[in-house]
Amino acid sequence: MLQRLPSPINEKCGRVRNLVLICLALTVIVLSVYMQERNHLFLGFDDDEYVTNNHHVTSGLTGENILWAFTSFDAANWHPVTWLSHMADVQFYGLNPRGHLLTNVVIHTLSSILLLLLFYRVTGSLWKSSFVAALFALHPLHVESVAWVAERKDVLSTFFCLLTLLFYSEYVSKQKPKLYILSLFFFMLGLMSKPMLVTIPMVMLMMDFWPLERYPLEGLEHGQGQVISRLILLIKEKIPFFVCSFLSAVITIYAQDNSGAIKSFDELSFVLRMENALIAYAKYICKTFWPHDLAVFYPISLPFPFWQVIGSLSVLLLISGAVIWFRCGYPYLAVGWFWFLITLVPVIGLIQVGGQSMADRYTYIPLIGLFIMVAWGVPDLTRGLKYRDGILALLAGVVITALAALTWKQLGYWQDDISLFRHTLQVTADNSFINYNLGVSLAEKGDLDAAIHEYQEAIRINSTYKEAHTNLGIALANKGDLDAAIQEFREALRISPGETKLRNNLELALMQKGKQGEARK
Repeated sequence: MLQRLPSPINEKCGRVRNLVLICLALTVIVLSVYMQERNHLFLGFDDDEYVTNNHHVTSGLTGENILWAFTSFDAANWHPVTWLSHMADVQFYGLNPRGHLLTNVVIHTLSSILLLLLFYRVTGSLWKSSFVAALFALHPLHVESVAWVAERKDVLSTFFCLLTLLFYSEYVSKQKPKLYILSLFFFMLGLMSKPMLVTIPMVMLMMDFWPLERYPLEGLEHGQGQVISRLILLIKEKIPFFVCSFLSAVITIYAQDNSGAIKSFDELSFVLRMENALIAYAKYICKTFWPHDLAVFYPISLPFPFWQVIGSLSVLLLISGAVIWFRCGYPYLAVGWFWFLITLVPVIGLIQVGGQSMADRYTYIPLIGLFIMVAWGVPDLTRGLKYRDGILALLAGVVITALAALTWKQLGYWQDDISLFRHTLQVTADNSFINYNLGVSLAEKGDLDAAIHEYQEAIRINSTYKEAHTNLGIALANKGDLDAAIQEFREALRISPGETKLRNNLELALMQKGKQGEARK
């Protein structure tokens, strides 16, 4: 009997059905894991600067506030779209943290779906693309970006980044100028959400190599000059994107330098920054495949062990050499690896902002590169294995389930300041910054004894911690120990003799002690 061949229309409908079902499943899983955030609170850790104590944000979307968003360098950044999103949340939810966190979760979910659509569109591989999207959606390293209201800039910029790449891939396919303009438009919105996107034009060039295959691979293999000519044309095509990146970088450096956020080379030399960058790259890779001891703040611990610096450099060079060697047979390895390396450059610490050695939130976009290497590399590595498809499906299910469980657990630490800071102190060492912040949170709760202990720990680690001395003095004064408080205020003034607020604290303590003469002096 003759058998009817499958209709192309039926095949297409089947692919669309599978795609829709996977998107729905991904949405349900992400929302199920992240919905515990409905009981979380605003943090006293940047959330006050971005939302709760920012009168421009708390008064909602007004003409004056919109103008401020586009002209302000508050929070040491220029990111007007992020400010507008916070204002919109206040307009809808007021100062209920549940609504603000829900927005983060929704944007994260949409970005996961966009990532799936992007790689399915450019590779045609539904299951590999789905695995990349699932890893992105459920990896514990991404909890910080989603569970922290102040990191709205992370999820928002990534959402626009993926729209940029999606419309760019459509432009490459159809060569319609309006698609190019839309891609550039979303890129600009992304930069105005968070300037970390400055490296995305390089990502576009990498995608030209794979999976868009706009380079002549046969020329690449034999070193022919047509590859360079083609590369020059592709770079010219992206000049508007590079110009936007350059302008964003200039504005960001100005904003951060003007606010005093950028550390000088006297505070941290260039050699130490390079050493920290190498070690941070290696630690990011380790935490990707073994996500443990995740913290909101990783302090810089000097000096760096020589073996860690050399070991990290060796690993990076070895992997870079391997992916370049196999670039023709396995182009996704080179694209994934350099996606990871290059998108981390703006936040790897060469321009040091703040006192952290690394941060989980910095991996939000870069980890996509490592996920690509895994999703396409493991199937190729196991080619020829008996029952390969079933084994890989089972393995993928186990990995996704494990990541979901770890993400659920990590989310629990983000319910409030005290829980987050105590967990951070458990998994890091000599973290004076977190000791200090925990002390502030405990003092606000009225637990002065516990706050005093944390301030003292911060000072034990860093004896020149001016803010810790000051807050310890205030806590001691509130406990009635004026002599000890005066001693702490004097120490704070010794560290920073020009600050009026510190002199005021000392003056008030001396007056309460009955030493009006010293107070007047």
